[in-house]
Amino acid sequence: MLTVTTANVNGLRAAAKKGYVEWLAATDADVVCLQEVRAEESQLPEAVRAPQGWHVVLAPAAAKGRAGVALLTRRAPERVRIGFGSAEFDTSGRYVEADLPGVTVASLYLPSGEVGTERQDEKERFMAEFLEYLKELRAKAAADGREVVVCGDWNIAHQEADLKNWKANRKSSGFLPEERAWLDRVYAEAGYADVMRALHPDQAGPYSWWSYRGRAFDNDSGWRIDLHVATPGLAARAVKGQVERAATHEERWSDHAPVTVVYG
Repeated sequence: MLTVTTANVNGLRAAAKKGYVEWLAATDADVVCLQEVRAEESQLPEAVRAPQGWHVVLAPAAAKGRAGVALLTRRAPERVRIGFGSAEFDTSGRYVEADLPGVTVASLYLPSGEVGTERQDEKERFMAEFLEYLKELRAKAAADGREVVVCGDWNIAHQEADLKNWKANRKSSGFLPEERAWLDRVYAEAGYADVMRALHPDQAGPYSWWSYRGRAFDNDSGWRIDLHVATPGLAARAVKGQVERAATHEERWSDHAPVTVVYG
């Protein structure tokens, strides 16, 4: 059994003060993938930087206070890689992967984008490079007899069932036709599977991000953008997937909720 959780912490220092530390102490996960850490090791208290019982790999962005991803594993990784061989993005704190016995687990924070701005252009450049890397990663893993799961904030809702207000967001970054078509290619061309959608095929969501604006959380007006994207062999082993949604708005430690999958 392998239990993997992905969580965009929306600033690890802030999340640590609001319940993340207690959540981590209670989780049954074998691997935790974090995004939007927005901190360097020296800025984190020891309980967060080096929690007992975990091996931590932190990949902060060169631009201070931005992005940042991390991997926490119960057992020491066999190999770690930060970045995916991109001259533009390898120091941007957006990708880290680790090899565990039989499986490569990665934490991804795909750029969020904003229509009509350089941020959207950056997102598109990232997507183009990353798709090619996903193909390479799957081919290499297959040659080595390994499976792959890339967890994280992919910042794209793939289908209408993946966001509450899809009609109003058809021209918004995160639900643009070209972004959704890119995810089609991740699944069809690169040969990966959307694990949570396979486990929950006939329902809206389950959503994993809700804006802090208005009453989005209370109304469950969310987006499903925190994904487990796995090679088919591993995806077929998924026996349970859940969004660890807080009981109340006040109990949230991020605007995202952890997404946990148990692989048998």
